[in-house]
Amino acid sequence: MTGILITTLAQRPELAGRLWDMANPWPAFAENDPVASLLYPWMVARLDEYVFIATDGDEVVARAFSVPFALHADGRGALPARGWDQVLLWAFADRRDGVRPDTVSAIEITVAPGRQGRGLSHLMLAAMRDNARAHGFAEVVAPVRPNGKPAEPDTPMGEYAYRTREDGLPCDPWLRVHVRAGAVIDSVAPLSMTISGSLAQWREWTGLPFDEPGPVRVPGALVPVHCEPEHDHAVYVEPNVWVRHRLG
Repeated sequence: MTGILITTLAQRPELAGRLWDMANPWPAFAENDPVASLLYPWMVARLDEYVFIATDGDEVVARAFSVPFALHADGRGALPARGWDQVLLWAFADRRDGVRPDTVSAIEITVAPGRQGRGLSHLMLAAMRDNARAHGFAEVVAPVRPNGKPAEPDTPMGEYAYRTREDGLPCDPWLRVHVRAGAVIDSVAPLSMTISGSLAQWREWTGLPFDEPGPVRVPGALVPVHCEPEHDHAVYVEPNVWVRHRLG
């Protein structure tokens, strides 16, 4: 893609403060995962060789985060049901404890809203795969947040994730990016991200009343949020889809 430069943050540390320059396409509630609040600054500070930034001239047009972790350490082996949250916590604990990583997990690939649909997500994923290979890893995994799923919040993820088109590729656009790049779908991570808050917080995040018990369908959410007015809280438990990229 002409004019686009993709590098790691280690290669261009002066851009660390500009990772958040582009317009944020994420729903407001998604920015309130407590694991993310704790570990995103850590990734920028300690794992800059696994953080990517794409620029077009002076404009930031995409960013991506990944983490090395020990998938095959004692007591692990399988990709975790707690998906995105768990792999971040494993990566942090492994770095703290000096455990040798054996796998890289994608954490985020975000393209600026005005640049979506032009193949930039493919380039960011390719950069992540190439970087993992250059660091000696044989596999990249990803707890994918399917971007077509908010249109079907009541469809079980186990049904949605394996839906295919006539050509055999996934119906979901973001899963399709991964499969076209060589990934295979491994499993559903039913508890990949958990976000809880008071009803006042959820009203602020969504603009919705949150005054009735039960499921609340929130724009941008993959499944309904569970609301309990009598206890003054609501909880969102997001399922993701684990995919595996072999780097042979």
